[in-house]
Amino acid sequence: MQNTLKSPARFTGLGLHTGLPVRMVVHPAAADHGIRFRRTDVADRDALVPALWDAVTPSRLCTVVENADGVSVSTIEHVMAALAGSAIHNSLIEIDGPEVPILDGSSLAFVTGFLAAGIEEQDAPIRAVRVLKAVEVRDGDAVARLEPADMLEIDFSIDFADAAIGAQSRVLNMANGAFVRELSDSRTFCRQADVDAMRANGLALGGTLENAVVIDGDRVLSPGGLRHQDEPVRHKMLDALGDLALAGGPILGRYIGVRAGHALTNRLLRALFADPSAFRLVDCGPQTLGKLPGVGVHVGDLPARA
Repeated sequence: MQNTLKSPARFTGLGLHTGLPVRMVVHPAAADHGIRFRRTDVADRDALVPALWDAVTPSRLCTVVENADGVSVSTIEHVMAALAGSAIHNSLIEIDGPEVPILDGSSLAFVTGFLAAGIEEQDAPIRAVRVLKAVEVRDGDAVARLEPADMLEIDFSIDFADAAIGAQSRVLNMANGAFVRELSDSRTFCRQADVDAMRANGLALGGTLENAVVIDGDRVLSPGGLRHQDEPVRHKMLDALGDLALAGGPILGRYIGVRAGHALTNRLLRALFADPSAFRLVDCGPQTLGKLPGVGVHVGDLPARA
């Protein structure tokens, strides 16, 4: 069955790129509502922005959705991952600015807030996207691919010259609370040189050593170091779940990412939905429900640092 929140969950913080303070409230919503943002600071245009793959606009650094009136919300991937990983299918997200707060750079605060608010079952079936054949997109040596599978699996590989990251790979079956236990606390990461370049161009104004893992060669500059030895690839998997959540329903398939980013994963969804023979929409029965991300998740699944 579909799920929503029992009560609103509230979050306050800075936008990573704008550096502006943001207040965001994730509200319960009716069955089949899906996930939508509403910009409370916009009064002269349509303020509703759907969290769907075909609303994504080009952006190199994060995922941005925009409606037909040009109203947008950016850096949505961490809250989308938290919603998908907590099995929340319906919500209206009110936000008073153009960017979701970065908080600690992971999805942990969002998941913690959702579980504190409570999750309510709704009397409506979950419609999933079953992958029927392999679909793949490439950009140089970066690859994003979907293959048929009984449940969502994420297989991700990265390779950075920086010794503090290097080559990392991880495969995870996303059933039940796996996202919350294994990925939710993994933070966004960047190289110090990239931070300097972004700030020179007026970006990453809200970035600090407290809300991102900053790497400089073989050194981790953020206090306390890494939360996991392979935190960077775990975060890329978190991002992938958030971007795949824009499909409009859970995906039943295996996602393979090799150096993939937000834009490539969105291209993959566009390629999938452009080919009617590559997918089928299915109502999830009892056996399938138990394989979906977040179903049955509870506070005991939260990492110890929560």
